[in-house]
Amino acid sequence: MVIHRMITSVILTLVIISFILIVTEDIIHINKAKTTLFFGTLCWILAFIFPINDDPSGKTNHQLNENLLEIATLWLFLMSAMTFVAYLNSKGFISALVQRILPKKVSERGLMFVIGIFAFLFSSFADNVTATLVSIAVVVNLQLDVKKRLKYATLIIFAVNSGGVSLITGDVTTLMIFMADKVTIANLLILILPSLLGVITLATLLSLKLKGTVELEQTRIKIEKTDITIALIFVMTIFGTLIANVLYHIPPVLSFLFGLSFMFLVANFLQRKKNQDVMNYIREVEFDALLFFLGVLLLVGILKEIGVLKSFTVLYQHLPAIEVNYLVGFMSSVIDNVPLTAALLKADVEMKVTEWLTLTYATGVGGSILVIGSAAGIIAMSKVKELNFVSYMRNAFYLTFSYTVGYIGVYFASNWYLG
Repeated sequence: MVIHRMITSVILTLVIISFILIVTEDIIHINKAKTTLFFGTLCWILAFIFPINDDPSGKTNHQLNENLLEIATLWLFLMSAMTFVAYLNSKGFISALVQRILPKKVSERGLMFVIGIFAFLFSSFADNVTATLVSIAVVVNLQLDVKKRLKYATLIIFAVNSGGVSLITGDVTTLMIFMADKVTIANLLILILPSLLGVITLATLLSLKLKGTVELEQTRIKIEKTDITIALIFVMTIFGTLIANVLYHIPPVLSFLFGLSFMFLVANFLQRKKNQDVMNYIREVEFDALLFFLGVLLLVGILKEIGVLKSFTVLYQHLPAIEVNYLVGFMSSVIDNVPLTAALLKADVEMKVTEWLTLTYATGVGGSILVIGSAAGIIAMSKVKELNFVSYMRNAFYLTFSYTVGYIGVYFASNWYLG
């Protein structure tokens, strides 16, 4: 019993240290993928050496296998989606497409809505990293004063996070909640309009004092027919995945791996004269992000096994789920939303579908309230030198208000359709 308490305390301490290192990544300059993977594997090794609750190592091995199965499913899905985006990004297809979509000349106020809606839609299909980089690149290339540039960057962060919550391809926390069978793809589509409402609200607030006009640089980049074909396969894979799951309950990971394999075969045929192997683009996938998810889920998995996650249910026992979920959004702006979502799922909190939808919105969009609360915010800071914790906080009221509008919208929309 004494050894059990000691090992539980040691594992909990290691997990806390790991989460602190995640939050302080920009200060200590150690990639969070390295720290989470190290501590995640270390904790499980300790669980084998000193079996939790005096359970035999065979049971610990069973628990690890269950966690690895969940992780592998998520990992393979993300790898498939990111390979598509890595290919299209490397070929310049995304940049070329953006220049064709955006208008040549527009008012500053109009650009606020154009950028917001573009970032919202783009992040639904691409990952948040790519959506942020492309959207920020448009703003950085404009001749704007610092205050205006900061406003656009703030909107992009919020819009990118909002756009991803309604599709499993757009946000990893949405994917996690879906794979835990808490919501269906049809349920998630309810989030689209409320999330967009939040973005439009923020765009309206940020554009109140904008009066000038801007001209967007138009440098035509040739789009290869092969790249158009690959992009169409990507879009078909996304919609095919959604339809296959709704109609036949086919797991998204299987549909996406099929789409990826089909893309490999088509690209091999189209590029046979160029002697290029499209599978090489797998190397351009951001594996540090995938390793981070692996480490985080290992950490959260061990927390469940030692019984720590049961404390997460305490708030839900004393307050209505709708109120707790709203607060979770603010928590996700301080704590990385991946471990936060994983912890809530592992804690087996009992909620209705409508409440899981509000949680999906909260964990996905709540990270926008602070600039350090999401990957989009961190990336934007690295690209816009004037953007930092303090300058972003100047729009804290607008961000909180827009998040609240979106959250209320999700509550009423979900209850209207499912109530």
